[in-house]
Order: sequence, then C-alpha cells, then structure tokens
Amino acid sequence: MIGGWVAAELALLGSPRVSGAVLVDAVGIDAPGEPIADISGLTAAQLAALTFYEPERFPPDPSRPGPDLSALAAYTGMTMADPTLRDRLGGLDLPIHVIWGAADGIAGPGYGQAYAKAIPGARFSLIPVAGHLPQIEAPEQLLETIGSAT
Repeated sequence: MIGGWVAAELALLGSPRVSGAVLVDAVGIDAPGEPIADISGLTAAQLAALTFYEPERFPPDPSRPGPDLSALAAYTGMTMADPTLRDRLGGLDLPIHVIWGAADGIAGPGYGQAYAKAIPGARFSLIPVAGHLPQIEAPEQLLETIGSAT
C-alpha cells in the first residue's frame, strides 16, 4: 500500500541510479480536499470494495493474510501521509509518471492528480477499469500505460 510512496522518497534522494519513476496509486502526500481512506477496522470485504474496480473478482481469501496494519501504522502513523512530502516533491527534476486507477477508493483520482501537480513536469494517466491495485486488477492496461510514456 505504500510502495509508490517509497519510490517517491527514493527519487528524492538524488541518486544517479534513479533516472525517473512510475508512481502507481501512491500515497504519502497531504492533499487538501482529497482524503485518504481510513482502512483501520475495515473488514476484508470493505477493504476490497475500496481497493478494486470489480471487488467481486477478488473475493477475500481467508488463507491469505491482509495488509499488516501494525507495520503500516509503524511506517505511516496510519495517516498514510507525510506533511512534508508534497513540498519536497517540488524539487524533483526527473521524469515522473503518476498512474491512477479511476475506481481507487483508498485515495481517489483527485488525490492522484494532486500528486502529479506536486511534481514539476509529471505526467498523469488514469486507468478507467482499475482501483488502487492496477498491477493486480488490470496489469495489461498498466503496462500499456507505462509503455505509452516512452
């Protein structure tokens, strides 16, 4: 749930090994008017409804663990945002492609647009048939969207 945030932080390190980034439904910024869903206390079915465009395609599997909320709380304080990140992203000078699932109920497309606007020259793309995890729900469309940036 925080992989895009980690990628954004890595891009900010200024390493010559990082020449750009693709941020897919990333959280991490404080975007006024664009809240991040509070997932604490949700059932697996409620979380799936926020996560997927078609949650019925991904029914909760009791044999598969859900997100480790204790780890998420340790890393993000459960707010899933760093109040300094948005301003720090303004200093990026790398090609960044922000990709968002149109049905993301964790952080909606407006949040994704705010993320892209925080990064000079960032490109924003919307995948209409995906939620928060297009890499699972719409991998072909995600790869096509990534490929269209080159």
